[in-house]
Amino acid sequence: MNSIRFAASIPSPPAEWASLSLGPVTLHAYALFILIGIVLALLVTQKRFVASGGRAETIWDIAIWAVPFGIIGGRLYHVVSSPEAYFGPQGDLSRIPMIWLGGLGIWGAIALGAVGAWIGARRAGVRLSAFADAAAPGILLAQAIGRLGNWFNQELFGAPTDLPWGLEIDASSPNFPRTQEPGTLFHPTFLYELLWNLAGVALLLLLARRFRLRGGRMFWLYAAYYTLGRVWIETLRIDDAELVTFFGVTQRLNVWTSIVVFLISLGILVMLAVRRGREVPASVYLPGREPQETGAVTDGAQQPVPTATGEGLMPPGTGGAAAPDTAPVTGDRAVEDRGKPAK
Repeated sequence: MNSIRFAASIPSPPAEWASLSLGPVTLHAYALFILIGIVLALLVTQKRFVASGGRAETIWDIAIWAVPFGIIGGRLYHVVSSPEAYFGPQGDLSRIPMIWLGGLGIWGAIALGAVGAWIGARRAGVRLSAFADAAAPGILLAQAIGRLGNWFNQELFGAPTDLPWGLEIDASSPNFPRTQEPGTLFHPTFLYELLWNLAGVALLLLLARRFRLRGGRMFWLYAAYYTLGRVWIETLRIDDAELVTFFGVTQRLNVWTSIVVFLISLGILVMLAVRRGREVPASVYLPGREPQETGAVTDGAQQPVPTATGEGLMPPGTGGAAAPDTAPVTGDRAVEDRGKPAK
């Protein structure tokens, strides 16, 4: 029976595959997948942002702020939600900056990453909601790819299971539960979340083609979808985590966080649906910050430009042509002129 079960199980990569040394440089699988996810997310975001009327280079200007903030926020949330490895009896504070060993909390990454994105968006003259809507599917794609890093690290797996897709964990791994016998299979929660996220990417892109999900709608739909899956996936995990009790129910901090974020996201989506009659700005740029043909961002003032012959200054868009002799007549003059014969 065991041989049949293991024939259908999911093996974990050998421990030595978690990192690769190239001379003085060590490449960690977890960090590599995080970087791949970030790059693909930015490419997806760039394509969607350009399709909505933005400029491609703007995404990279915002990413300079959003990505570092997101990584720092993700690490801080992980340390707070799983403090035993750093502050416990056997904890090691020196491991806090070692993100390549694993441990980035998505909610810290989203929260602090949003601060960085806001700074970058303001500097670029872009609406934060427009950037967030463009980025939502890419964020979910990056999260899916990042879960492969957890697989290589043999971490964040679920409770023991007899299902044919159970995950093998090396008994010599520091993450193997000492209360379990060698050969025990575990729920591959990394795979559950990976598949859930990929399905979410397809769903978001499909809905984006059928509906005008602007003004933050796409981002909050992403948040609601992701947290809905994260709640049940998180309850399967058995790795060390901070436990919190609400209303007599004790659960992992990530479970409660996911529930709260889901309810907030759902509430905002309902509010936006009720206000759907309100016009959502079509431009992805802040008022007066639309880029000109030269690529510069102006303050919205109409600056005169020289004519081709240099004989004077003409308003933009006239192409140097002389202004017409007549102009639209409005106000009191229009009332006085009404009924006069044409000359």
